Amino acid sequence: MRNVKMDKEGGLKLPNQIVKELGGREFALTSYSEHHLLLQPADSEATLEMAGNLGDIAIVDLLSFMNMFRKNGCLRFSLGGGDKSLYFQNGEIVYAASTFPEEEIVEILYGLGKFDREVLKVAKQQAGPGVSLGAVLVEQEVISSQDLWAATRNQVETIIYNLFTFHQGQFLFVAESIDEDKVVRLSMNTQNLIMEGLRRVDERALYMQKIKSLDSVPVATGKTPNDLDSTSQKMLAKVQAGVASVTELLRRSGAGDFDGLRLLSHLIDRGVVVMEEAPTEAVEGNFSEIITIFNGVLVAMYKVVSDKNPQFLQELNRFLLDLPQPFSYVFRQVTLKEDGSVDGGRILANLAGLEEGDKLRLLTDALSELVYMECIAARRELGAADSADLIKRVQDVSQRVQALIGREDNE
Repeated sequence: MRNVKMDKEGGLKLPNQIVKELGGREFALTSYSEHHLLLQPADSEATLEMAGNLGDIAIVDLLSFMNMFRKNGCLRFSLGGGDKSLYFQNGEIVYAASTFPEEEIVEILYGLGKFDREVLKVAKQQAGPGVSLGAVLVEQEVISSQDLWAATRNQVETIIYNLFTFHQGQFLFVAESIDEDKVVRLSMNTQNLIMEGLRRVDERALYMQKIKSLDSVPVATGKTPNDLDSTSQKMLAKVQAGVASVTELLRRSGAGDFDGLRLLSHLIDRGVVVMEEAPTEAVEGNFSEIITIFNGVLVAMYKVVSDKNPQFLQELNRFLLDLPQPFSYVFRQVTLKEDGSVDGGRILANLAGLEEGDKLRLLTDALSELVYMECIAARRELGAADSADLIKRVQDVSQRVQALIGREDNE
């Protein structure tokens, strides 16, 4: 949390990001006390009723409050990696939206095995302003309108269930009427969604203890029990066919993330499947060169700063979790190694499906953001004079990488 000081004339100097988003608007003083100051845009038709920090209040308590008092409006969350919005009508969740890439409707459809990346790539090229990708896919008969509707409901439920994994962030509730066109009829009421969300968090953790990683490779042992149900048999057939990773197995099975993990965990318990570590993905060409250059700096900076701050690795991994889009997508499921370097293969897998030039630029921007944060930490821990050599090395890295990007653009 950044401190803001009010001067004697009542002026506030706000962070640049806030000024960029809200500068030029007129605000009304809604309420104040010795503990808070609440300003709202004067031109807003909605009413801000509640705001606070997760941790002080839990997700389950917030949702239960909205349900108990039959609230109408939007509960918005600002979280590490993105934002979520839940829309309530008479206390029931009727819609949800998210900026997390994996919760986009096309990603939900892809995760359910409705099409592959090449089809999605072509559809993105054909979708213009005001035309949704889902509509393009229906028009091209890649999916049916029923598929799109089912995926929309799945998307809303996924956004809700994934919310229960967060314990830090900010929230606010704005009382407003809900556009009826947005309402999605869910299969469960809000209280049941809460119970299901809590159950999934606990059970998913148990499944992942056996599965280890979504990058792990499931391998059939050769055992074929006669009492497997038809759904488990279909999952086993996918494993026997040689699907590479857990992520790809879940996608091709069409079972969805949670149910797919449950089925795979059951097969492991029965001794039908074992998990093997994923082979290291080779990083070649300019990607390898860029990651090698950045890793050289990251390792050097980590060694120096961690001598002063033994908790630096945990601080860096928290930073990766809290990055905004699109950087959070680049670092999805990435944790720094013990020497402070990054896993290039994991990052490259996250960038799959993008054009080569876009991959290079996004990779460079994301790693630059991480290095910039470490520069700030170096100045904090070492002081300006002692950190000068490290900062100079970062500047040299920036020049080398920009030269690589420029060379790639010219080829």
